Amino acid sequence: MLCYFHLVNGDEIIADDMGVEILDLAKAHELALQAIDDIRAEASQFGDSWQGWRLDVVDPSGNVLLSIPLDPVLH
Repeated sequence: MLCYFHLVNGDEIIADDMGVEILDLAKAHELALQAIDDIRAEASQFGDSWQGWRLDVVDPSGNVLLSIPLDPVLH
């Protein structure tokens, strides 16, 4: 299945125009978590904040299959 990984907040969307072909939703979730880890690592390196953003995984019809916040995880 083809999935797109869009970065979204209340005002902006950074759209994934290419998408990724994956086998199932579990793989989409795994790829989304990897992307979030990469984004967080880069943000901390440059002092950027992704507070209020999320990563939406959507199908070609625009249906959101899953959504994961980029806000830092507090333990």
